[in-house]
Amino acid sequence: MSTSVLDMSMSLDGYIADPNDYLGGEDGERLHHWSAPDGQSGQLSAPARQFADEIIATGAVVAGRRTAELMDHWGGDHHGVPVFVPSHRPPGPAARWGYPLVTYVADGIESAMAQAKAAAGDRNVLVHGAYTAQRALAAGVLDEVQIHQIPVLLGGGHRLFDVLPSQIELEIVQVIDTPEATHIRYRVRR
Repeated sequence: MSTSVLDMSMSLDGYIADPNDYLGGEDGERLHHWSAPDGQSGQLSAPARQFADEIIATGAVVAGRRTAELMDHWGGDHHGVPVFVPSHRPPGPAARWGYPLVTYVADGIESAMAQAKAAAGDRNVLVHGAYTAQRALAAGVLDEVQIHQIPVLLGGGHRLFDVLPSQIELEIVQVIDTPEATHIRYRVRR
């Protein structure tokens, strides 16, 4: 059975992007430095390889409209799997005509997640976007949260969990600690 997993890098003070939608630092990618190849060997670290493999192995994606548009819908190809975008507004021209794997879902996060899980089969559904994650948690359709906690304080920007309907209990499933990040995977308690 498919599991929906939010996978996000986050600063210690809870930000997933700076005020300009960059990922922090002088190069705009500080929150993703942990996933870059090693400068000397050119290889990914073992944890970075594990998480990259998990993302490639997903069967579908649910992404918020803002995230999807900022990423130009990943050029219509998020590792060859369908992308479902919950939105009350119709898609722009690229997503409407040029990206056959991108589907805009007008009837809510529950429907978008159900369609993504059906498309994913027994593989996981990758969830992108803070607003979408918050809506999925509120609707009870997000199964797991994987946070790559980066040892940096951005001091401002876009928070991952800005607005939640109530307290949500999580259970720690896995912790991998590296010098670049602490990777924590949680299961959402129901």
